[in-house]
Amino acid sequence: MENIIFALDIGTRSVTGVLIDRDKNSIRLIDHCMIEHEARSMRDGQIHDVPAVAATIKKVKATLETNYGAPLHKVCVAAAGRSLKTMEASATIDLRKFPIKNNEDVKHLELAALQAAQEKLGSEKHADSYQSYHCVGYSLLYYKLDKERIGSLIEQTGNEASAEVIATFLPKVVVESLLQAVRMANLEVEAMTLEPIAALHVLIPESMRRLNVVLVDIGAGTSDIAITEQGTVVSYGMVPIAGDEITEALSDYYLLDFPEAEKVKRKIVLENEAEIEDILGFTSTLTYDAFVENIKSEIDRLATVIANEIKSLNGKAPRAVMLVGGGSLTPTIAENIATHLDLPDNRVAIRGVEAIQQLQVDDTLFEGPIFVTPIGIAITAKERPVQYTEVTINDSIVRLFEVNELTVGDAFVQAGIEIHRYYGKPGIAAIIKVNGKDVTIPGRFGEPPSILLNGRPATVDTCIKQDDIMELRKGQDGERATITLEELIGETKTISVKFNEEYHTLGTTFTVNGQLKTASYRILDKDEIQWTKRERVKDLLEHSSYDKDIKLAFPIYVNRKRLDLPIGKTTILVNDKEASMETILHDDDELKLIPARTPIVRDIFEALEKSDSYSIQVFFNKEPVTLYKSAYTVSNKGQTLHKESELHPHIRLTIQEKEVSTFVFQDIFRYVALDLTNATGNFTLCCNNEKAGFDTPINDGDALGIVWDD
Repeated sequence: MENIIFALDIGTRSVTGVLIDRDKNSIRLIDHCMIEHEARSMRDGQIHDVPAVAATIKKVKATLETNYGAPLHKVCVAAAGRSLKTMEASATIDLRKFPIKNNEDVKHLELAALQAAQEKLGSEKHADSYQSYHCVGYSLLYYKLDKERIGSLIEQTGNEASAEVIATFLPKVVVESLLQAVRMANLEVEAMTLEPIAALHVLIPESMRRLNVVLVDIGAGTSDIAITEQGTVVSYGMVPIAGDEITEALSDYYLLDFPEAEKVKRKIVLENEAEIEDILGFTSTLTYDAFVENIKSEIDRLATVIANEIKSLNGKAPRAVMLVGGGSLTPTIAENIATHLDLPDNRVAIRGVEAIQQLQVDDTLFEGPIFVTPIGIAITAKERPVQYTEVTINDSIVRLFEVNELTVGDAFVQAGIEIHRYYGKPGIAAIIKVNGKDVTIPGRFGEPPSILLNGRPATVDTCIKQDDIMELRKGQDGERATITLEELIGETKTISVKFNEEYHTLGTTFTVNGQLKTASYRILDKDEIQWTKRERVKDLLEHSSYDKDIKLAFPIYVNRKRLDLPIGKTTILVNDKEASMETILHDDDELKLIPARTPIVRDIFEALEKSDSYSIQVFFNKEPVTLYKSAYTVSNKGQTLHKESELHPHIRLTIQEKEVSTFVFQDIFRYVALDLTNATGNFTLCCNNEKAGFDTPINDGDALGIVWDD
């Protein structure tokens, strides 16, 4: 009995037992037995009626004992893959408090997402998640930075980072009920595994697991999925649709009861045709081609659901797919799955027991995919059994279900430890006002937690074993906010600029709570800070009280209304190049100003677009002369101003329009020069060749003259 292995595949519809003889070089099937449950004592891999399942196990055990001729005491079993629960979840952290610096920080975020999936599953099932489920694997779907997908989170800056994972869980009750049914059948569990692992182990050797390959076990009620990549099993899954869907479609289409439809389906697959008799008593012959044509929509639906689950678990189409289980014999199922995964037909194949290495195939064993899982259970449960491992975390004992190689992170998840709660808290922030605006200065980041495994530093990826002792220590809290004015504002160097043959110093000035401070001042909570960076031409002129020379407009008041007189632009030169008030100055620059002129009374009328006088043109001694009279009186505080009088800013003027008066002959003498040095005798004034006097009115175009007596 030393090399004899007894294994049971406890399925939804039946219990299959195998006896194999294994030595170093070969595997030989001694006997097999398959017995269907008398009632629906199992559903979706979960035992609902433990005594009924135990009774079926006893029948299989008794049959094999009779054929073998010796009692059987120990058995290898597998928890059904169809019992696995898949859940997607995410975890988010605030990068402003917990920046991601390395792979360990990323792993902590992934574990937080895994715990969220565990809690989500527990909430849906109204159970305490980490006490009711074993995590048997998870895969990262993607990272996000500020809600946008990104390839890596290390050293990224933003507000928040998140990780989305898809995780697979096995209910503890599945394992416990399985063990109880075996015990009631008077058997002792020698070793246990998971069904997807069992089939995968005998069909996909470890050397092939670096490839992204999918194994699908299509049973009666469910289809179990296992995915390999990078040398390990990365994900498990299940869909609640399998061979029974095809049987029901056949039953509906041809009016057959379910057991008869199941027999017809099997015969069609094996013999390509079958005689059928419907519930009305009519008989006919059903061919393989007719079967496929009439049930093709249901076959395609089964293929679609399986392909979609593969893409969801894997995140992409795999390199290849292997099909096992009785449901994999469904006609055209492999081709349909290949189509939905956009794979060539030769990348999706049905694999039977003949593909198991070292297995000696003889007449006692049916060829094909049906017995792959039972034989896989016998081999895998002995070679790579699933065990319970006990470890200690912070003085508490944690029991782990060992599916793959266990890590510190697995132990934390099973213990319900939220590792982010062990990060040191960020230091207390300082809330200040800077130039009237509220600003928060965060404290220093807290330190990540430290992990000790048997007294030595470890990470969440460190592998663990039975009786290991772990200690998770909280990271040190960050220090309160501490920053200088220079660190807050930036570089604050001073510059020296030459102006009016003197050097003037410019730079940044600080006041804190109304008092001048240096750039090295350390900011305190609730400080009110005002700072000004003085580096422009405007800043220098204000500092030197010369900004009055840069007026671009000259404000005065005329009859109580403001009037801005244009006075031209004062020219600003920096290093002899024209500049503006906003020009940035640098160390050793030289500033020069070319001032604008001072406005006079005459400029007022130009600004008002009015003439300050009226005129006529006459001819004096046949030469044209234009005569003017003032049209307005301009006064300031009662004092009359002349047209050339200079003005000062904000002067208040009164302008009154004069009454129009007639020009007289004597007005001409203000515009012409008469040389009377050598004049003798009398003269006569003439206007238009007529004698006139000094007060004779004259008009535009008149000809005036003086005639001297001889």
